[in-house]
Amino acid sequence: MHSQGPPLSGRGGRLVDFAVTMACWSYFILGFLFCFSFLYGSAYLLASRREQAFQHLNHLFFKGFLGLLRLLSPRQEWHVDQEIREIRSAIVVCNHLSYLDPLLLVSLFSRQKTIVKTRFFQAPVFGWVIKNSGYLPATIEGKHGRRMIEQVENMGEFLASGGNLFVFPQGTRNRDGRIGPLHSGVFKIARMQRCPIYVLSLCNTERLFTPGSFLFHTRQNNSIRLEVLDRIDPAADPGPLSALELQKKVGDTFRFRAVSCDQEGRGPQQAERLS
Repeated sequence: MHSQGPPLSGRGGRLVDFAVTMACWSYFILGFLFCFSFLYGSAYLLASRREQAFQHLNHLFFKGFLGLLRLLSPRQEWHVDQEIREIRSAIVVCNHLSYLDPLLLVSLFSRQKTIVKTRFFQAPVFGWVIKNSGYLPATIEGKHGRRMIEQVENMGEFLASGGNLFVFPQGTRNRDGRIGPLHSGVFKIARMQRCPIYVLSLCNTERLFTPGSFLFHTRQNNSIRLEVLDRIDPAADPGPLSALELQKKVGDTFRFRAVSCDQEGRGPQQAERLS
């Protein structure tokens, strides 16, 4: 249940949001500098499977970040389908509402890859982390083309070993909650590897961390839910589905099976509170 009592408002409420935001970003910066930087450095120098080690460290780092955010924001409830934690060797597609969305998925999958905007590959430190994690650039233009080709060629081994490739196939956040055109690249990978596609619906992360806002909005009661809409298995069909057919199936799932994101709605019986 949500914490009881009316939300704080006015200056006092903004101070609460500011304090929570500063605490979380202090973890993000100081936790990396004084703890995780040494772990990433050790993994880079010593790990026999560097990508896997970096992915696991990403998982632990963001699990800690979101754990702190949940602790400091008791009015926010987080519910995740039990099935999602058990997903392995799959492509996961999800709608995109907030910068919190990829952090949440990384915190749920210890082996994970995703598609990242190319400008982040140029960022100090963060670019080094995502390169060594085996994440894919969002374009094949210029020097990023070779990286994309290498990652796609190695995707079969990654998926067979239990890893998940998660993507937001719209390619950008959608503030009104509607599903826009889906990019086709991930469906080409799914067809090539004939791995299952899980279609997820995410609700209300944008209420906690609104696009364009610096502060977390922690004072309002909010229910963040991540639910499985469908599992599409290309290998189960009589004939191989084309990338366009897979894309259409996923698009239809988003359009016709999307869950309601109203604050009073309850998730499915399989949902559990995130812990």
